[in-house]
Amino acid sequence: MDKPKHHIFVCASTRLNGTVQGVCAKKESHDILQALVEEVNDRGIEDTVMVSQMGCVGLCSMGPVVMIYPDTIWYGNVTPDDVADIMDALEEGETLERLAI
Repeated sequence: MDKPKHHIFVCASTRLNGTVQGVCAKKESHDILQALVEEVNDRGIEDTVMVSQMGCVGLCSMGPVVMIYPDTIWYGNVTPDDVADIMDALEEGETLERLAI
């Protein structure tokens, strides 16, 4: 893959020692990650959008957190049901204000 146009990161509540603990994991962040990967594939944009998990970013009160770069869009309190709306906004070059941090 060439450098993606967008890189989506999902907090997976992983600590430096590799332990998964925290708010995001308990609130379905792994399901969000999987749904994003599936949505990217279903839309046929896997050549321009990369999805990755990340460690804890310390915004537990707003978790699960999804970050989109290079747009510097941060979303909080994301659920798997929000994934299609996030992807629609990304493709339209917009921010989904109801989730924006």
